[in-house]
Amino acid sequence: MTLNANQLKLIALLAMTIDHVTSVCFPNYSMDWWIVGLHIIGRLAAPIFCFCVVEGFYHTHNLKKYIGRLFMLAIVSHFAYNFAFGIPFRPFQTSIFNQTSIVWALAFGLVALLVEKNEKMQQWQKTFLILGITVVTFAADWSSIAVLTIINIGANRGNFARQMSGMMLWVAVYAAVYAVFINPVYGFIQLFVALSIPLLKRYNGKRGNCPGMKWLFYVYYPLHLLICGLIRILLHGNISVMIGG
Repeated sequence: MTLNANQLKLIALLAMTIDHVTSVCFPNYSMDWWIVGLHIIGRLAAPIFCFCVVEGFYHTHNLKKYIGRLFMLAIVSHFAYNFAFGIPFRPFQTSIFNQTSIVWALAFGLVALLVEKNEKMQQWQKTFLILGITVVTFAADWSSIAVLTIINIGANRGNFARQMSGMMLWVAVYAAVYAVFINPVYGFIQLFVALSIPLLKRYNGKRGNCPGMKWLFYVYYPLHLLICGLIRILLHGNISVMIGG
C-alpha cells in the first residue's frame, strides 16, 4: 500500500496532536511508560512535516506564496504554541529552548532549501545565509535541526537512503543536545523519529485528491494549540508544562 502526501500529513497531524495533548495533560517529562509511549508516537510528526515541505518546494505552483503562507502561519502559531505550553510570548525570558513553534523552522527551512538550490549564488554565500538561518531558528521547537533536515532531504531527492540517513544523523545531534540540556530520556526518545521512515518509504509522489487538505494544516495547527492551552489552564492553572516556560 502506498501513501500520498495528504495521507502522510493526516498521520503527522494525529501523531502531533497525541504528543501535544499528552504534554499538557501530563507535564514536565513524565517517566510513566505509557506516557513515554505516547510521546514516541509523536516523533512521527516532525520528519513527515519536513518531508512534505520539501515535496511542496518541488510541486508548488507559486513558491513565493508558499513561503509567505508558512511565515504567516509561523507568526500566528507563535502565540498559539506559547499559550498551549505556558511559554512567555516574548522570547528568551526563561530559556533559549522551545521559544516558538516548529512552523518557524519549517518556513525558514523552505528558504534555506531555496538558497541551497540557487545556481546563481556562490557556495560561500549559501553557507553564510544558511548559517544565519540556523541561528534564527535555533530557539524554535525542533530547533535548526528541522532546517538542516529539510536541506538534506531536498538535496538528496531521488535517493531515499541518503535522505533518511542524513535525517537520522541530524536527529542524533538533536537527541544529544536534548539529552544533555533538557532530559536524557526524552533525548533518547527523539531517535524514534526512525519510525517515520517506513511511512515515508511508501510515499507515491502524489498529493491526493482532496483539495481542502491544502488548508487543513494552516487551520488545524494553531486551533489544536489553542485547545491544548485551554486544557493546560483547566488542569493545572496558568503554569508552564515544558522547558521554555
